[in-house]
Amino acid sequence: MRKLLYFLLILLSFPVIAEPVRSLNDIFPNLTPAINEAVFSAEGYCKTYGKMPPSMLIGGSQSRINTQIVNSVLNKQPGFLIETIMVIPDRESKYSLLDVYNALGKTRGLKGRLYHSFTRNESIPLFEEVTRIESERRNVPVDDPSPAARIPLTETIYLRLKDVNFGNSFYRADMSLDQYGLRYSLTNNRNLTYLLVPVIREERFIAQLYFERITEGILIYGLAGADVSNFVASKIDMESAISKRLAVIISWVADGITE
Repeated sequence: MRKLLYFLLILLSFPVIAEPVRSLNDIFPNLTPAINEAVFSAEGYCKTYGKMPPSMLIGGSQSRINTQIVNSVLNKQPGFLIETIMVIPDRESKYSLLDVYNALGKTRGLKGRLYHSFTRNESIPLFEEVTRIESERRNVPVDDPSPAARIPLTETIYLRLKDVNFGNSFYRADMSLDQYGLRYSLTNNRNLTYLLVPVIREERFIAQLYFERITEGILIYGLAGADVSNFVASKIDMESAISKRLAVIISWVADGITE
């Protein structure tokens, strides 16, 4: 017993070594000046890709984020990809990953957020109703939680969104701590329909958001894709539809972090 106590005292005498805080360039080496400027803008950097090699993505093999963040999207074999990068400037370290986690918990803050509809030529709410629900198949509303004091290792929540185009839409959101940051994965767990016609089948839309505290502030990296039929793609501009939804979700989280 005495030897065990000595061993524990020795362990406790060593300082706790925290993970080093990385910079934007550490994670995405050699961004062009134009992309770097866009990353720090209010809208962030965003690009849409068709089917192409993963090496074309900024978050691809040349980056230093967890490869599973990108691969989990590519494994769905989407017909197109939307990549976005944004940094919330904060060199004073006012914001932390706990602020990110608590912002993600304020799901009702998505309600009423506007996007510009070119069809109507006006800004309209993208999600008319936003409700956290009990489970994948139990459509029972539950309240958003109070702000947390710590981040759980993993968590899964379920959402019902009344989408201006797709009507009632159901999603599963999985959160998990990464080595340096926090991952948030959003997948449709029921078909997304337009005028009662399925346009994205169950589990065929996925968005990965990755958050990390870096020297310049809070990094938000996003990658989204969807597998749609050629017929649907010829009738609906799905790339625009998904990019608008990704932009609204990212702006919701960014506002929740800084408010």
